[in-house]
Amino acid sequence: MVNDSPASSENIRIPWQKRRRLRDYANVGRHLLVQRVVIYSAAILLSGAYYDPVIAAIFFVAVAIFEIYDSYVFYLIVKHKRWKQKNFKSAMIAIHLGAFFSSITISLFCISLARQQGVGNGHFLPLFMLVSATIFSAMNSNQFRSVLGMRLCIYILTILFIPIRDLWMVRPPLSSDMWVNFFTIIFVLGFIMELGRNFLSGYSRDLRIREKLEEEHKRTKAALDAKTRFLATVNHELRTPLTSIKGAFDLINSGSLGQPPEKMGNLLEIASRNTNKLKDLVDDLLFLQSSDIGKIKFDFRKLDLCELVEEALERFQPHAAKMNVSVRTQYCPGDYWVCADRKRIDQVLMNLLSNAAKFSERCGTITISMDKSDDAVTLSVRDEGVGIPANSEELVFAEFSQLDSGDGRKFQGTGLGLSISKRIIEAHDGEIRYTSQLGVGTTFSIELKRAEAPQVSHPQLSAVSA
Repeated sequence: MVNDSPASSENIRIPWQKRRRLRDYANVGRHLLVQRVVIYSAAILLSGAYYDPVIAAIFFVAVAIFEIYDSYVFYLIVKHKRWKQKNFKSAMIAIHLGAFFSSITISLFCISLARQQGVGNGHFLPLFMLVSATIFSAMNSNQFRSVLGMRLCIYILTILFIPIRDLWMVRPPLSSDMWVNFFTIIFVLGFIMELGRNFLSGYSRDLRIREKLEEEHKRTKAALDAKTRFLATVNHELRTPLTSIKGAFDLINSGSLGQPPEKMGNLLEIASRNTNKLKDLVDDLLFLQSSDIGKIKFDFRKLDLCELVEEALERFQPHAAKMNVSVRTQYCPGDYWVCADRKRIDQVLMNLLSNAAKFSERCGTITISMDKSDDAVTLSVRDEGVGIPANSEELVFAEFSQLDSGDGRKFQGTGLGLSISKRIIEAHDGEIRYTSQLGVGTTFSIELKRAEAPQVSHPQLSAVSA
């Protein structure tokens, strides 16, 4: 049975929009505190200098008290985390009390100032203060219709009271400037009312948009969490049996258990090769999962890219021969030192080489070049393949993306290599980019910060000095 008692209804959490309005009102009030204090203090001090300093001091103290009260209410609202109906009611009462008394204080101060000025002099200072306060409220108190309406009613009634009082006391003819001033004030009040309506409707519209964005963010976050859980499942459920399968194939193919029948050799080789591909896919998915949740650890050390390239080429040559492409290097001798994770940079290089071989024409050439400047080292891999269409950068570096994504696509793959490479290079504070021309080829380049070459110790000199 549902308990419909008032006590239970007060413990119900309030909707997102109400919570957001409360926080926006409090934040705006806190941010504009200094601005309000400066404006009110300047006006009150000015009135004290030219009129009655005692009355000015009284209103200065009153304004200070209500500003302190409002600041304390705003602090409590921003600090509060779990809003329920009873908390919301208490906050709204505090907000309305603060708005009422601060508006009344400013209005009474302006009426007092107008009385001190006498009758028929236009009352520029008090009316200017009231109009400014009204516009200020229209711009910054639009979170709650009731608060804005109360402030505007108090200020507008005060604005009307000052000239009507003068008209009542003087009773001038309709041709008098006092009537012109009065009608001008009416015109200004109409403008202020329209201004307040526009700000109120604009804030409500923005709040609805923000709510939709918040809901979209929650759905996106839920989808990301689902993807992370899926990748974790793939890692735990596939990695262990896949390792066992790969180990079994490697053991059979090594001949340690005896030579398999000739008819089975080709099938075992195909199965072993596809097992390795599946293992690489699982490793890539694991990397994406760890990268998404920020658990990738890098071992940054000084390394010579020239040495890394030579080692990678030795391992890549069999694959290049199988793809019927040749590989050549094109860089000047020298030290190409960077501070990087050797394993991850090698992974990026092998991804770029494999990608170049996959998209190269038969008997094509892959060219590896390096260049260095005072603060960076650039490694480039160029192929003579089909090229990449213009404006395809988002697809090139996107996860699970292929430019040729049809069922009968010519180039197979998961579309993870370049995405992973981009993440690795960005983790090194580097940059990966490409230039391409259809039918001519593509060049992928990675740029890393250059590091000083490590100092080489000389054992003979050390022995002599010892």
